Amino acid sequence: MTQPALQICFHDHCFDGVASAATFLRFYRERVRPGFDPSQATFLGMAHKAGAPFSSESFAGVENACVDFRYAQDPRLTWWFDHHQSAFETPADKAHFEAEHSPQKFWDPARKSCTKFLADIAKDKFGWDPSPLKELIDWAEVIDGALFPDAKTAVELVHPALQLMLLIEATKDPGLCPRLIRELSDRTLSAVLAEPWVTEPLKPLLERHQKIVGLVNERITCEGRVATFDLADLGLDNINKFIAYHRFPDALYTVSVVKSATRCKISLGSNPWRQAERKHNLARMAERFGGGGHPAVAAISFGVDELEKTRAVAKDLAAELRT
Repeated sequence: MTQPALQICFHDHCFDGVASAATFLRFYRERVRPGFDPSQATFLGMAHKAGAPFSSESFAGVENACVDFRYAQDPRLTWWFDHHQSAFETPADKAHFEAEHSPQKFWDPARKSCTKFLADIAKDKFGWDPSPLKELIDWAEVIDGALFPDAKTAVELVHPALQLMLLIEATKDPGLCPRLIRELSDRTLSAVLAEPWVTEPLKPLLERHQKIVGLVNERITCEGRVATFDLADLGLDNINKFIAYHRFPDALYTVSVVKSATRCKISLGSNPWRQAERKHNLARMAERFGGGGHPAVAAISFGVDELEKTRAVAKDLAAELRT
């Protein structure tokens, strides 16, 4: 198999991960290697899981970039952009990043989206013009930063960009996110959103989304301003983060459990419209169990056969958040 000229690892099933990869690809072909043929790039979706997230195939390119995902000490990694507080799996990883002083690796946990962070770095340090991707960059900032005007907007998904968020999170098609990355790097977000290969798969997903909203509303409870629900029996990996706050506007935190074919997962969230009241750093809580994320939203992955452990940890974390 021919070695790809560029491989981009990106946070899979994540709007910001896809948008970051598209932004990097455009930056790379316009500023790093002008005239680079995008067909020479390959894409690898990365998922947080129990155990090491990277494999020997993660950095298979002549050049390798990783966006919106954890750091790796692998010398083949040539570009890295991330904004998660839990970007480093171990203290040694952070020490390696800091000692390397690479002019091509960047981290800022204060940034709301990796996409906007990457675009700003590419503009300020490399003289790249990100303006053709402004619509994509702006929506990545809204979605990953939870900058919605209200929970209703985030749950009803009326805007096409929010429907694309759903498609990225829920698709079972392994070729969709790589195709989106290529298309979004070259065309406006509005143009891509109108494509039949985007709109057609959305129809059943939007119907399923409404059913999931109904199921969450049936199962969710709220005690001490902590909303909890368990959908482990449905075989899902990602659930809309804002349903709880639509149902319970005064809820400050959410703790949920899901189970997919590859993992059991606890999602920890805090109400985006009540951040001034948040007292807990959710990333720090998740890190105690090998997870991570941001102070306001985080997740923990367990083995697919560890559902009871997952539920027990979720119960303890919910109790902790009520204090």
